Order: sequence, then C-alpha cells, then structure tokens
Amino acid sequence: MSIEVRNKEISWLSFNERLLQEASKRNVPVIERIKFLGIYSNNLDEFFRVRVAILRRLAMMGRTTMVEGADPREVLDEIERIVVEQGKRFEVIYKGILKELAKDYIYLVNEQELSESQGKYVRDYFLKEVRPRIMPIILKKSLPLPMLGDDAIYMAVELTGKDKTTYALIEVPSDVLPRFIIIPSEDPRGTYIILLEDIIRYELKDLFYMFEFEDIKSYIVKLTRDAELDINDDVAESYVKTVEKSLEKRGQSEPTRFVYDKKLPREFLKILLKKLNFTKDDTIIGGGRIHNFKDFMNFPKVGSKELQYQPISPARHKRVLPGKTYLESISEKDLLFHFPYQSFIHFIDLLREASIDPKVTEIKLTVYRVAPDSSVMNALINAARNGKQVTVVLELRARFNEQDNIEWGNILDKENVKVIFGVPGLKVHSKICVINRKEHGEDKLFACIGTGNFHEDTARVFSDHLLCTADPRITREVNYVFDFFERNYKLNRFRHLMVSPFNMRSRLIRMINQEIRNKLEGKEAMFYFKCNNLVDPVIIRKIHDAARAGVDVKLNVRGMFSLLPTPPDQKYTIPCIGLIDRFLEHSRVYFFHNNGHERLFISSSDLMSRNLDRRVEVGAPIYDADLRNEIKKMLEMQWQDNEAARILDNNLVNQLKRTDSETPYKSQMEFYRFIRQQHGDYEEGI
Repeated sequence: MSIEVRNKEISWLSFNERLLQEASKRNVPVIERIKFLGIYSNNLDEFFRVRVAILRRLAMMGRTTMVEGADPREVLDEIERIVVEQGKRFEVIYKGILKELAKDYIYLVNEQELSESQGKYVRDYFLKEVRPRIMPIILKKSLPLPMLGDDAIYMAVELTGKDKTTYALIEVPSDVLPRFIIIPSEDPRGTYIILLEDIIRYELKDLFYMFEFEDIKSYIVKLTRDAELDINDDVAESYVKTVEKSLEKRGQSEPTRFVYDKKLPREFLKILLKKLNFTKDDTIIGGGRIHNFKDFMNFPKVGSKELQYQPISPARHKRVLPGKTYLESISEKDLLFHFPYQSFIHFIDLLREASIDPKVTEIKLTVYRVAPDSSVMNALINAARNGKQVTVVLELRARFNEQDNIEWGNILDKENVKVIFGVPGLKVHSKICVINRKEHGEDKLFACIGTGNFHEDTARVFSDHLLCTADPRITREVNYVFDFFERNYKLNRFRHLMVSPFNMRSRLIRMINQEIRNKLEGKEAMFYFKCNNLVDPVIIRKIHDAARAGVDVKLNVRGMFSLLPTPPDQKYTIPCIGLIDRFLEHSRVYFFHNNGHERLFISSSDLMSRNLDRRVEVGAPIYDADLRNEIKKMLEMQWQDNEAARILDNNLVNQLKRTDSETPYKSQMEFYRFIRQQHGDYEEGI
C-alpha cells in the first residue's frame, strides 16, 4: 500500500503554531507568554530566510516536484495562507497579553500615550541616544532604493505638503540600542515601557524640521532576505574563502518576504514594492503596527517573580565528588548528564581538568555552535598552551554562525590548535570529544558524545544528554570518526556507534526490521523514537511497515513531522506526540525493545535525509542499564504529559494530549524532580 508523506514545510508551520498555543495558555507566566511570541517570530524569520527561499528558487527554476511530491508554487501559496491566518491569531494573543500585563501594572505605551514628564524623558533620550544613530533616506524616483538590511526594522515616513508628498525611510537602530525602554512612572506601582520606534515617532516632526509639511505619518516595514545557504564547494579555492563569499552574498541576496503596517497608504506601498522588485507572486503581508517581534524574546524582566519562570537549581550528579577527578569517575563507570536539569559546567570542568592533567596528551572536539565567549574554546586554548595536542573540527556551515566559526578558527590557529574546517560535501553536525591520557605507559581514551552543541548558553534552555565514557568499544570508534575528519579517504568499520552517512540509516532500518520479525514470531516488539524532525520518506515507510505488523510504535517529534499517523485504509494509527514547554526539547533518542535485550542510542541526528545522508552524525549506545533507565524514565514521563504534549495526527490539529488523570502533569518538571531524587538534590552555586 502506498504511504503518503506530508510536506515538511507545512508540518513546520504546525510546529510553530504550537508556540502560539503556549503563548495563549493562561497557566504559562505572562512574560514567558510574550517570549513565546518572540520565539514564534524569530522562527518564522528563519523559515522565510531558508525554507521559503529554497522553495522560491525551485519555483523559479521551473521545478514542479519536490521530495514530498508537491509543486513548490502550491506549497508557497499554502505557506502564505497559513502564515496570514497565524498572523491574525498572533495579534489576538498579543492584545490579550497586553491586558494581562496591565493587570500587573505593566504598560507597553506608544508615543501618543505619554504624560508630560514621560514625554520630557523620551525627548531627552532621543536627543542623547537615538538621533545620532539615525540617518533618514529620502526616496526619489531617479535613485534606486539603498540595500535594506535583512530583518532590520524600517520606519516608512510620509510627509504630506500642499503641493507634494515626500517619502522617507529610517532604519530603527535596534541593533545598537535596546528595543524596550523603561520610562518614569508617576504611579509607584506601575512600570511603563516604550518601544524604540515609538521614541522616534515622538520626535518625528523635529527630525524633519527642514521640510515643509502639513502632516507626517510613519509605518513600520520589514524585509526578509534569502539566506543563500547553498554553498558550492570550489576545488580551486579554500573552504574558508568559499564560505566567506557566501556570507558577503547573503547581505545582497533576493528578498523573500515583505511585511508592512496594513495602514501604510497604497501609493507608498506600491513605490516600495517597485523599488524592491517585488511582484504579485512574492510574499507580501500586511500586519499590525509592530514588526520584528523576535526582540520580544528579550522582553524586560519586570514585575513580580510570578510573571516569569524562575531559574531551576541544577541537580548534582551523585558520582561527581569533591577531590575526585572526572576522568577517575568515568573510568569506573559511564557518566550521563541531562541538561539543563544538570549543569553544563560539568563538561567545562572536565575540559579544564584535562587541559592541566600532566598525563593527558591530546584533546579532540567537534564544534558546530559555541557561546560567544565560550568557556569550552577557552579550555581548549588553555590545553594547547599547556602543551597538549588539540584538534578542533569546525563546521563553517553552521546556519547563521558561519562568521563566528571563522573567527574562532583564526583564534585557535594562532594558539597552535589544529583546526579542521569540516569535510567537503558533508556538514559535520556530530557533538563528540576525545581525550587521550597516558596510563601505565599506554594510551587510554575517554569520549563524550552529546545530542546538543557544546554551548553553555543554550545548555540552560535546551534539553539534551551527554554521555561520558571510557568504554573502549565506544571510545575507539569515536576516535575513528576523528580519523575520518583528518583523512577523508580513511573509513573504519563502526560496530557500536551509528555514524552518518555510513551506517546510521542502515542500522536504524535493520533494528526496525528486527522488531518486525520479533512481532511476527510472537515476541514482544516495540520502539520509541524521540527527535526534532521526522521527514525522511524511507524511514517513514519503514515505521509504517512496523506499525502494520503490530509493533508497538511511539513517536515523540518536536518539529517537522512528515509522517501521516493514520494510513488511507485506517487499519491502525501510530501514536505520536510533540512536546513544547519551558525548555526546548532537543535530544534525540532511539530505543528498541529487541526482545528484552534493549538497545538505546542518544544521537545528534534527526530522521531527515540530510542528517542520514549528507552530514556526519553520531549516535552512541547507552550500555549501562542504570543510565538507560534514566532516559527511559524521561521517555515515559513525556508520554504521560498532559500539559505540554500535543497529539500529532493527520490533520495537525495540535490537540493537547489528555490522560486518565485530571492532575496536571508537566513532564519536564517531573523529570527534573526525578533527577534530583536520583542524584541527591541540587548543586549549590551552579
């Protein structure tokens, strides 16, 4: 029977819809709700920069089919319909949040709502901070429109005089000034906040004092550009130069979306669209007064503490003990860390320890994304200064982090760190580290394999796992991966690790087939997949083969979800959930019952063709039964969630999963409590 596959772009929009759901929940703290609107907006910006940009290029090339069997133009039309519909809901949610904030005496005011004293404060702020940073551009028919920045906020200004109308653009300097400015309040209970663009509006007349006009109005507009992520390898030039050229091109790339205040006069809109070379086939969306809501992710921390999530105190790890080194503990038994429930500082401490350990001779690590002032990178630099051989595999094509990684590469090179700029033709997305230590005259390897980046900032809000092991079955093969990075022609056989693009796809299919055979032989058979994205058509069809055979299948997918759980004959439905909550579910876990001989892997890889075929990804087996049980407990808890888990069905309704219990059950907080119980409460000062 033919199995249909849903278009992944449409499924992604459904994921973003789940963020809107979180923003609308009354049981989510109100400032967290406004942050969810910011995350929704930021996600949508990236979606247009990348996914819509690729669709537009396919459409322009005359491509009529894609992997999912859909016409790019039809998909673009459907995207625009959904985005417009979600935009209406966004506005309703935002207005509701403003009312909720007002109940707590927090007011987001505009330039027309200021008291006399607030107006004086705003004027002083404008003169000292804002005016020196803005340079209006007067639009003229004879002059082309200057290159507008990607995702910057622009104020479209209309000056109406007796004989003519003058149009101008002002870039709102939100890249150098705060978007939100707290202004004085005459009510001691009240907090008043004004947006940067409204401060400019307050002084707009004075800004154009040299013009003769009877009326002046302004409207916010925003442009999103193609991220130009298709980087072709050029054997005639260095890999770094190729990426740098792509970054330069990105600033001048084609626009993919124009968003404007729907009160913008039609004539003004026509002028802007003409100068931007937009056509009726492009994405042009009229919206409200405010754009670039992504800045709302950094909404000021105001009001009582109940208005936002309070930081959790990371749970300690019971086997990380004062006076005992990490490498000693790992030698005795594998360590498994769960972020953010446990602190990422543990990994930084491990690297610091290795950087000064006289017996450690070598450290190797892959880098996809790291923090701006990365303690991980600083520990590696310190290791090199202490005479260790340090190798860093830097992926230059980490989306929107390319420039940062180029700069880190230059810094590391100056510190005598061996830098490998990825692998031509493959993106290095694995999160692995190897430490080599001399013990009793022989090399002993330690390895760390994670599901998330070695990034101390995101580790506070992304839910991930990190395995630290001295098991030679695993450490040897992690070292094989680094051998491949250094000598791309050298390929060892992986018996324990799943490694893309070499054996991960075939291993997953083989283990699914084993569950099918077990079921047909009357044995217990089940598997549970947790990942960010499930879109690969081969894996999807194999999952359906298992469900049709009666295998107990559970799927937990946060983002893109191309699988249709109920096939056309409706003979079964695959249970699927998507979890959106306080922390971003980022870990990938692949669990197989295997007739009681359990197999559980944590991985950097999602179930996408690009991950399985065009990236270097690593999945590590969890051999220790105690550690396996910790992850299984998390999977069980997430399946019981009735507060943040949505049912993923054919229609992507995103209905919250209901359980027999009426008691609210938030799996993330339940797992946090479980980890604290397992490991003995929390770390002081971490």
